[in-house]
Amino acid sequence: MLSTIRWLRACALASAAVILSSPVKAQSSGQKQLPPVTVEAPKQKRAAASRPSQQAARSSPSAPTRRVPVSTAQSTGDQGSASRAALGVLSAQQALREINNTPGGVALVPAEAYRNSTVSNTIKDILDYVPGVFAQPKWGDDTRLSIRGSGLSRNFHLRGIQLYMDGIPINTSDGYGDFQEIDPTAYKYVEVYKGGNALQFGANSLGGAINFVTPTGRDAYPNGASVDFGAFNTKRLQANVGGANGPWDGFVTASTQASDGFRDHSFGSSNKLSANVGYQISPDVETRFYLNANEVRQRIPGSIDRTTALTSPTTPAAVNVANDWQRNIDTVRLANKTTVQIDDTKVEFGAFGVDRHLMHPIFQWLDYRYKDYGGFAKVTDDRLIGGYRNRFVAGFNILNGTIDAQQFVNIGGFKGAQTSALRQRPENYSAFAENSFYFLPNVALVAGTQYLFAVRDQQVIFSTNGDVNGRSTFSLWSPKAGLLWQVDPSWQVFGNVSRSAEVPSFGESVSPNFLNPALPNIPFFQIKPQTATTFEVGTRMKRPDYAWEVTLYRSQIDDELLCLYSAFGNCNVTNANKTIHQGIEAGAGAAIFRDLFVSGAAPDKIWLNLAYTLNDFRFENDPVFGNNQLPGAPRHFVRAELLYKHPSGLYFGPNLEWVPQAYFVDSANTLISSAYAIWGFKAGFDNGGPITGYIEARNIADKAYIASASIIDRATPTSPLFEPGTGRAVFAGMRYRW
Repeated sequence: MLSTIRWLRACALASAAVILSSPVKAQSSGQKQLPPVTVEAPKQKRAAASRPSQQAARSSPSAPTRRVPVSTAQSTGDQGSASRAALGVLSAQQALREINNTPGGVALVPAEAYRNSTVSNTIKDILDYVPGVFAQPKWGDDTRLSIRGSGLSRNFHLRGIQLYMDGIPINTSDGYGDFQEIDPTAYKYVEVYKGGNALQFGANSLGGAINFVTPTGRDAYPNGASVDFGAFNTKRLQANVGGANGPWDGFVTASTQASDGFRDHSFGSSNKLSANVGYQISPDVETRFYLNANEVRQRIPGSIDRTTALTSPTTPAAVNVANDWQRNIDTVRLANKTTVQIDDTKVEFGAFGVDRHLMHPIFQWLDYRYKDYGGFAKVTDDRLIGGYRNRFVAGFNILNGTIDAQQFVNIGGFKGAQTSALRQRPENYSAFAENSFYFLPNVALVAGTQYLFAVRDQQVIFSTNGDVNGRSTFSLWSPKAGLLWQVDPSWQVFGNVSRSAEVPSFGESVSPNFLNPALPNIPFFQIKPQTATTFEVGTRMKRPDYAWEVTLYRSQIDDELLCLYSAFGNCNVTNANKTIHQGIEAGAGAAIFRDLFVSGAAPDKIWLNLAYTLNDFRFENDPVFGNNQLPGAPRHFVRAELLYKHPSGLYFGPNLEWVPQAYFVDSANTLISSAYAIWGFKAGFDNGGPITGYIEARNIADKAYIASASIIDRATPTSPLFEPGTGRAVFAGMRYRW
């Protein structure tokens, strides 16, 4: 696998060199707008010239207009000044308009919101200011990620949120996900669809979907390099190259990174590459090929008890050191997407394949090989029907695979005797349709549905672990209805009711063991899917000097996949009866002061960014846990930043992360984490030009705190459930682009 990754990297770089052999037109600069609720980038923003997409050509939310001819089309957003724009990849502004057709909680985070002003090591750096998202690093790139309380019982990997890269699944075909394959330096923007609002991806989970979008060779500043370094011997080198030559364009970005980590036994290193090559067959037809490859090596320090986490946070779990626990991943993804524009209709279709190897010495030595594959198709039609605007979206997704799951005794980080060999075959087929009818010029009735058919089939080849053969199938409908009111071009009010469904993975099961022989026997094929009905209302606005969003939601959940039993100190997941997830997601950005030292068309400002999340998750009349709070997420989570921004590009200011109330880490509500407040400071230079730089200090007071926690059904004071937060750290970096 390692040699394959290196060979693919060399081929991708060679392809980019061929593409760039002809001169590429210079890029222009200007102004770029801020999406709602995400932090405004500390820079003068730019606009460049290129052809608009069909959505960009709409002059108003109520009346679609015919496409502008290619020869006279002007650009919108972050596309470069080449004579053609990418047809199948939207600019950040176009994607923002597209995502705001959703009558529910969504967000778009442009790279400028985090890329040039933070070390951008983890997914937390991307999503820090998206309310409703709880992202806390555990070690290395690994993160505890939850949206609206999704996947709280998943103490390892990810469940409940579907991750995509350029629309290609990152999650495995049975639902797991890993964050080590995310490279925050590689994307031009990130889309967040909360809950049932992720219908267009075929997402079937409570948390929704996140899509990471890479640039193309037709974007502005396609070439660049950056270097980051700092605490814990952290260092990263990143470079990208791209360009266009007639109908061809290409883009390659690669990074290499290493860090000793804050805690002992948390060293990690990675090499990551993303590339795409596009060819415009005609002005209305484009096909694009994608390559993504990752090589990740990461030690795992493990969870520790509460006292140790707060008094000696760098201490690893003893068993993790003794058996050299690690999570190592090699991945190669190949995909193609073709886009066809026919008047008011856009058709997209493609296919992908993933080769993934997980080498994971933990309680046993896990050697898993994933062969995932699938396809997708989507049609978007936006036109006037009888004088009324109508927007129709429909499509299907296929994600299937084969998992060769082998486990061995872990002897000091080396393979011992084999304990099991399983052949697992997950299948997922989803189809969706959604229609938005503007019965008033600025008010749309939105109705849609999604159907999911899924299979989980397991064949036991050999096992001393008690594994059993089994097969389960699922047939699930998830309807949705809502209203979207475009009060004015910058202000929306929305509401919807949606259903969601989450199919269990092979890891969900309960079985007796020698530590707890009283446990029931619930194999994975007896576990039911988690279903939820979610009600949400909200509003969002974006204007030059302020932006805000507020969403209220309530999810009534049946058969939530939760920790109701434990063994070996870990959570065994099965179905709860009824649970409730409800909360408030609020965010704002505003120039609270301006014209302090510089007046005129581009004054200086003091800009406030704020993201607040209220989580109220609880059992509902459970026969064992009553109305207890669900463990694993803070009730209140606040992220804030205050920046002075000078028109020259200079910026500086403090930031705050605050969890004012400790939360429970067990379903019995007997053990809590800890409240905390940590603050940092950053300063830098970013005027929208070719050179940017930053310096960032985190947790300046060097406070010991608990960043995240695994959960269990019933805990004791010595339960090893806690991941300490990182101590004082300073990072710096520079970036040059052209």
